[in-house]
Amino acid sequence: MRPSRFRLCISSALFAPLRDALPSSVGASRRGAECAEKNIGREAFSCLRAALVIALCLLGLNPLRAATVEFLTGEKLECKVLSRDDKEMKVEITKGGKTTERTIPLAEVHVVTINANRYVINPKSTTKTAKTIGKSKTPPLPLGEGRGEGLTRTKAEIDALIDEQGRTPPDWFETTPLDYPKSLDLSFPKKAPEGWNNQKNVGQYNWDIINPNQNKWREGVKLMHHLLTLHKDDEEKRTRAMNDLGREYFVLLEDYPRAAFWWRKAGVEKGSGPPGNVIHLAECYHRLGNKQMALELLKKAPATFNNIKLYAELGDLPTALKLAESYGRGSNPHMSYLTAGDACRAAGKFPQAVTYYEKAIAAPLPANKGRAEGTIKRAKANLEAVKLFELATPANVPDGTYEAESLGYEAMVRTQVVVNSGQITSVKVTQHREKQYYSSISDTTAKIISKNGVKGVDATSGATITSEAIINATAKALSAGAK
Repeated sequence: MRPSRFRLCISSALFAPLRDALPSSVGASRRGAECAEKNIGREAFSCLRAALVIALCLLGLNPLRAATVEFLTGEKLECKVLSRDDKEMKVEITKGGKTTERTIPLAEVHVVTINANRYVINPKSTTKTAKTIGKSKTPPLPLGEGRGEGLTRTKAEIDALIDEQGRTPPDWFETTPLDYPKSLDLSFPKKAPEGWNNQKNVGQYNWDIINPNQNKWREGVKLMHHLLTLHKDDEEKRTRAMNDLGREYFVLLEDYPRAAFWWRKAGVEKGSGPPGNVIHLAECYHRLGNKQMALELLKKAPATFNNIKLYAELGDLPTALKLAESYGRGSNPHMSYLTAGDACRAAGKFPQAVTYYEKAIAAPLPANKGRAEGTIKRAKANLEAVKLFELATPANVPDGTYEAESLGYEAMVRTQVVVNSGQITSVKVTQHREKQYYSSISDTTAKIISKNGVKGVDATSGATITSEAIINATAKALSAGAK
């Protein structure tokens, strides 16, 4: 986007309270600036104007230009700028020979220094009260290392963050086209007609076209917002659209505040919608920084295998394993023990993980054995990988590039791992045929880099099988290099 057309895009249909809060361009008239200042307040306008200045400055940067970022918390970060937009900047950080990427919201930044030029984004005084950038009522907090780790917020802060973000459009919303087949049935019937037609049925279109194509994820979200507007007077259809919208924000974009907002609006906490949404909403609370809120909701959630995973992530492995043993006595022992093995693996309890994977493999097959056989294959792949975890330590691996593959949902998933001075500097999925991989390909590889290994890396929700395959392939690649 050219500086002369740099805009803060607000959806007129869905986000009317914030519409026209800023002038349409950086070179707006004095009258436009005065109008914007009046609308959002002098201090907030000053902060946003500073954010626009740094955004415009970054437009002219070559890739990987050195910068110093000083946060409102006082923390300083030496980094290289990768990209930016009007709300956040992506940077590259090198520490101890390890290079990682990080996304920094401009709302958390005090000053950015580039080429000895110092740009004030938000005055330090904004940290002394609950009044921060624009309409935010949540004090800025330091980013955790990874999603949900090291980040703590009170219930009031979580509620304010969810409400604020949910009522605000994503920065990409206005520039994303509303693009869908003209043959799509926007009447949004509850039950699809007989037969499969991904050019007519909305659910099938999402499954076949949106989910497997990352470049269409934002279009999928915009389509669901469009359905909300079309069916504003039909409560049943709006509720279904809200549930779908929450799922897309959660599994596709990992936008946890907006996922939580729409699931709350849909009444998920009261049992509306698919049972899994309650557990995913609890996970949103965890990712946003409040384990207690997550635990309280999880205790009310229906019994599914996802409960096991989330209890383990929340640090309550005994409850997770107790549930697994209980479910193991039911009709699907293979999945119960497989999930328990995954929970133990993520918690670093490798001998216990081996035991549960072996129990999953040894459980008797039911009459309808198709799904159970698939679960057994996953258990065998996970068992093979976890036995290599002690070898799969980057400190034991010579500098170089290593590749391996492991079983995914559709076929083998191949990863390429780069090790330099005992640090994992890159993990890439180089080959796969997965369709419903959601955010797992970028999320799982980022976790492995952040953890500098496969230990303690949990599978990405909604795409567990693909995520497992990436973890397993990485473990095999690293262990092969250590031999």
